[in-house]
Amino acid sequence: MGIHRVNSVSVSFFGKGSISLLPDELKKRNLKRALIITDSFLYESGTAEKVGNELLKAGIEYAIYYRVQPNPTVEIINECICAAKSLDVDFLVAVGGGSAIDTSKAAGIVLTNGGRVEQYEGLDKSKNPALPVVAINTTAGTGSEVTSFYVVTNPLTHSKMVMVDPNCMVSIAVNDCDFMMSMPKGLTAATGMDAMTHSIEAVLSCQSTPLTDKDALWCIKTIKDYLPRAVQNGNDIEAREMMAYAEYTAGMAFSNGGLGMVHAMAHSLGGFYNLPHGICNSILLPYVMEYNGQAETVQKKFTLIAEALEIDGTKKMQPVEAMKACVQYIRDLCRNVGIPSGFSEFKVKKEDFSALADLALADTCMPANPIRPTKNDIISVYEKAY
Repeated sequence: MGIHRVNSVSVSFFGKGSISLLPDELKKRNLKRALIITDSFLYESGTAEKVGNELLKAGIEYAIYYRVQPNPTVEIINECICAAKSLDVDFLVAVGGGSAIDTSKAAGIVLTNGGRVEQYEGLDKSKNPALPVVAINTTAGTGSEVTSFYVVTNPLTHSKMVMVDPNCMVSIAVNDCDFMMSMPKGLTAATGMDAMTHSIEAVLSCQSTPLTDKDALWCIKTIKDYLPRAVQNGNDIEAREMMAYAEYTAGMAFSNGGLGMVHAMAHSLGGFYNLPHGICNSILLPYVMEYNGQAETVQKKFTLIAEALEIDGTKKMQPVEAMKACVQYIRDLCRNVGIPSGFSEFKVKKEDFSALADLALADTCMPANPIRPTKNDIISVYEKAY
């Protein structure tokens, strides 16, 4: 599809080989010293070094921090902050998926605003823009490279802290499918269904608008077309590129339209058990869709989602029928791409559902849900998804 640049508040590069555009962009910004933030796999596989070579082309010195873990913790953020300070870097380079990008955003905010990362939980808590972050995306799911969200796990409270703050926005994003080809099937499926969850929740959100619906509905169609292909054949360049466009656009949709109950409940599970975020979202999605679909006002939105999924007979369906058809389609899609059917195969305990529900009710994402659930409602959904 070719290499190209997208201009917005930040700059984004798309297409196979688009990493080659990075050095000239860095030179324009007069950046000098970087900390690459990544995980041990991407470090040992040489992916981080490949990015480092592009930095060298721009005359930039760099060091690598490679201890990022899924569901990054306060400790990981603090280590990155200490490393960045000791090296006197002037920007951060995230190499990885949402965990690396969220780690970089969190560290960047604290580096320019001071204090502790725990102080920034919630909405618009910082005063100053974060240290510049360059995101080299290796997955197609979170959309973190284009959103005003970042998430940090607090082990003391067994919860995920959700931060929503325009000051954390990435300065340069690279979605080069060369960095995504080696994603295993399971990660491709989980991250792709994460993007599908972003899209569906953005449509159902009580904060949605025609603008966010336009983006989210396009993403739903694109993901249903290309995710199975990307899972089936990781070297399918078109599928990888289209998934990169979809997860990015879904990020824009939910950043402006909000998320909801799926993410609130998934954050609880991720913080409590350190489970993969995409898997949590994927398992919960059809059950929360079914719950939200009880309301007639919400059912009307399912007609739009059914059209985006190209479900046969959509135009003749009543809204409640469209809702049921959408729920079944998502269940089938999850099964087809290999998502686990429930949480029983993980270390989730039913006796924890009450505590998980409390965390979900307090989550930053919950207010955008089209229905305000009770604690018992949330426990019931956990039970069905078990």
